Amino acid sequence: MDKLPKIGLPIIIGVVLLIIVLAKSAVTIGSGEAGVLYKTFGGGVVTDKPPLSEGFHIVAPWNKVHVYEVRRQEIFEKMKVLSSNGLDIQLDASAWYKPDYDNLGKLHQEIGENYLQRIILPTIRSAARSVVGRYTPEQLYSSKRDAIQAEIFEETKKIVDDQYIVLDEILVRDVTLPPTIKDAIERKLKQEQESLEYEFRLVTAEKEAERQIIEAQGKAEANKILSASLTDKILQDKGIEATIKLSESPNSKVIVIGSGDSGMPIILGNQ
Repeated sequence: MDKLPKIGLPIIIGVVLLIIVLAKSAVTIGSGEAGVLYKTFGGGVVTDKPPLSEGFHIVAPWNKVHVYEVRRQEIFEKMKVLSSNGLDIQLDASAWYKPDYDNLGKLHQEIGENYLQRIILPTIRSAARSVVGRYTPEQLYSSKRDAIQAEIFEETKKIVDDQYIVLDEILVRDVTLPPTIKDAIERKLKQEQESLEYEFRLVTAEKEAERQIIEAQGKAEANKILSASLTDKILQDKGIEATIKLSESPNSKVIVIGSGDSGMPIILGNQ
């Protein structure tokens, strides 16, 4: 019985040490995450193998695991940039990004966990300044929003693609101009719209006038042709036909045949 405490104490100590080792060795990678293994005695960051995937993992207690979120993330950024004529422009933009899963070890080794502040944000700011500086405030306000967005995306993507980062999209959400410049642009756009509307009315009126002229010319030509084709013989024949129809009418009348200058019938007493 005296030996039991002496044997039990080492067992208890061993169990406690085992629990501590297991606790330090057990790593759980959450949903949408991946782990980069750092081997303290084995060459540092593991870059030649895929990162640790979601779920439970056992690693040596002297090694470390750095967990990264590998889902698509979004960052919002407000920037003050200069237009082509030196005016201050505020640009509100957002970027969709994520780390390159297959090169997560290289990203951790060469850049680190704060790759957003080190790479993505400075690159977006630099690209935005470069792109916006090519346009006037009027272009930024009206017609070039999509072009600016596409150019900022392309310039940023060229850089971050070599930094083990996947850039999905950059969205320009708002372009804010100085109030005086904005008011001047809106007045100019309104005047242009009114001018276009006036030009449209002029063109419409001109086309209507042309239509009426063509219609009048057509009628005049038709009358000319008709007049040329109406001979005295045709008129007499038409008169005879009319006389026959009138004589058949039940209305009381007096018809004098051949009393006109042209020999056409004269109708008297028509009631």
